[in-house]
Amino acid sequence: MELRDIEIFLTLAEELHFGRTAERLHVTPARVSQAIKKQERRIGAALFERDNRRVALTPIGQQLFQDLLPMYRGLRDGIERAALTARGTTNTLVLGMVNENPQDLRPLFDSFKSRRPGCDLQLRYAGFADPFRLLRSGDIDLLIAWLPVKEPDLTVGPVVCTEPVVLVVGPSHRLADRESVSYEDLGDEVVFGGAKPDYWRNWLVPTHTPRGRLIRVGPIVANSAEMIPLVANGEAVSPCFAHSIRYYARPDHVYVPIRDAPLAHWALIWRTATETSLIRDFAEAARDFGIIAL
Repeated sequence: MELRDIEIFLTLAEELHFGRTAERLHVTPARVSQAIKKQERRIGAALFERDNRRVALTPIGQQLFQDLLPMYRGLRDGIERAALTARGTTNTLVLGMVNENPQDLRPLFDSFKSRRPGCDLQLRYAGFADPFRLLRSGDIDLLIAWLPVKEPDLTVGPVVCTEPVVLVVGPSHRLADRESVSYEDLGDEVVFGGAKPDYWRNWLVPTHTPRGRLIRVGPIVANSAEMIPLVANGEAVSPCFAHSIRYYARPDHVYVPIRDAPLAHWALIWRTATETSLIRDFAEAARDFGIIAL
């Protein structure tokens, strides 16, 4: 079985969609179909059940996926290390952050660098409009995102930090002078939309109050910067994370604790099929360092 055919099989096993698999691997759907049929002929059994509505792994396909994935990763890691050595270049790990508090995590970054002194750790802001897309496109290797993350092709690694949830409002807002607020108070407010996927956003900004009242969604934003003038003008409010109090301290923003909000947990996320030795080393560094309480 050729390496490219193995890659096609593993990617289809993740995506369960011929079109998305072809798009990710920059091949045609016909090439994907051809590779799978070739593998099924060699094995003598179907690897996928497919019809006009769905694609699913057969038990044999699931077994092959579990057997091939670790070997594929090891082979790819070996090729990667050999290529880097031949070029005389350092390893690079690109870490995406939905949160905007890199200085809080600097001790963790330093701990990782002490393990891999030759690694160039680069940071990128992922935003919250659809940060998982950057993992799938390969623009970042790792992501720090709040939980829960329930994506079948992504691995949820160790929690790196925890922090409270607060509500950001304008200075003249009716809630600005409160010592704390409840999620029930959001039934009288307009909140921001824009974070994806929905289940991920809904952990932070629920669709209904605890008593079942609808929480109205107003302006759609893609990042924190777009929220700034709208909050200041009183057009919307938003649950956010406590690190914003320090990183977004402004005279036109007031942060009020949400007393019934659960503690936020931020974890490492990566695409299962593209796990590398560097990713594993960073995850191990995070486990050894422990959870940072913000």
